[in-house]
Amino acid sequence: MQVFEKKMKSNVTIRNIQDYLWQGSSPNYVDDDTSRRMWWCAIEIIQKEFLIDNHQNVGIWVASPLPVINEKQYLRQFAGWLWAPEGFPYFNYDYAGYLPHDGSKRDLENNECFTKYKILKLSPEDGYEPFLMIITQTFQCILTISGEKNKKTLIMRSDEQSLRKVIQLIDTKMRFNNPEEADNFKTYLNSLGNLKINYEFSQNFWPTLSSKLAGFIPSINFQTSEKISSNKSLEISEAKLLEAISHEVRTPLATIRTLISSTLKKYNMDQTIRNRLKEIDNECTEQIDRFGLIFNAAELVSGESSPPQQLASIDLGDILQKLLPFWVNQLKRRGISLRVEIPDDLPKVLSNSEKLELMLRGLIDKNTRGLKEGSLLILELRPAGQKIKLQLRLQKKDKISRDSVSYQVGSDIGPVLNWDPQTGSLQLSQSAMQKLLASLGGHITNRRDTGLTVFFPISPGN
Repeated sequence: MQVFEKKMKSNVTIRNIQDYLWQGSSPNYVDDDTSRRMWWCAIEIIQKEFLIDNHQNVGIWVASPLPVINEKQYLRQFAGWLWAPEGFPYFNYDYAGYLPHDGSKRDLENNECFTKYKILKLSPEDGYEPFLMIITQTFQCILTISGEKNKKTLIMRSDEQSLRKVIQLIDTKMRFNNPEEADNFKTYLNSLGNLKINYEFSQNFWPTLSSKLAGFIPSINFQTSEKISSNKSLEISEAKLLEAISHEVRTPLATIRTLISSTLKKYNMDQTIRNRLKEIDNECTEQIDRFGLIFNAAELVSGESSPPQQLASIDLGDILQKLLPFWVNQLKRRGISLRVEIPDDLPKVLSNSEKLELMLRGLIDKNTRGLKEGSLLILELRPAGQKIKLQLRLQKKDKISRDSVSYQVGSDIGPVLNWDPQTGSLQLSQSAMQKLLASLGGHITNRRDTGLTVFFPISPGN
């Protein structure tokens, strides 16, 4: 089997490789927790049931974004390359769930093999879905997780065509960013000689994985009620902590706004300084609203929110027109254009006017953070049967970019917040947004192909 082909000219990302592996597959989607369970079961099976009889002391592995191999004999014996986020190994292990269960708890003091492999820089374009390729003379395997949040698929490839193509893509990626390591990769790979495809592994992998996963069911069922109760208590504790933090953040910001207001009224100053103080005031206002939204979401989770107020008949178009100047100024500072389309004579909806304004501010903020300058936000209001549809569509300047609809891609940390590892930004999680809108009579959907859509019930009597 010849493992190298003519080098491609363009750069390659881990996501490109995963997209290639996705082609021709018949995906069975699972949620995030299940995909993690399948992933570390697969890693354990590979290391303890197949690789142990086929490593012959030499081999190579390539992984992203964490070194999922946790058996020290392979870390010592194999040549390895890891594409890892900046700051590895000291970064927060938000993706440690994709490590084998024993490995996810290991610490640096007990792991003497960190220096045994080369660490390469992972770019945002690579993504953060786990990837692993292992190659020895008699054993080869490519394993990855692909898909959107709570819609994941475990993909395994060990056929010659996939191996040849992925090796070529990895070589191309290394040559584009790390040419010296590309030479080392080629040297190590060629030292393995002619590779023999392990057909036994490809035939036995999925049945073995199924048996392994089935073995967890009794213990999981036995502990379900206790675990649910424990998780709920933890969620409530986290929510209460968030309530306290949100309050502590908003209080000094409100004080700063008061001081700015009195300063602007009391003193004569240069217009440049006056404008600068107004900018600071605007930023404080945005953060007060943002943390107010987090506080409201945390209240819902902890059960400490006041009894739901009676929803009233309101004019959603009027609320959008009221918020329009605020949005224009907010987005202008980020270099983002806004287009609002509101038809005349729309029926009124059922909601809570005051809280809905705060919610809509947060909705716009959440879905425009991280957008590049020159982007366009389109806000539309339309009737949809017995509901009114509010739709956000985000359009990049080039209109052809893969991420033309730019939503937060990250990990939920607790029941309220989502953390984006690419920007470090904290935003309300999708589930928290849904709960907040549900308390205001709305229902939210968020899909890549249609953008973000919120439905509000039409008020009776329209």
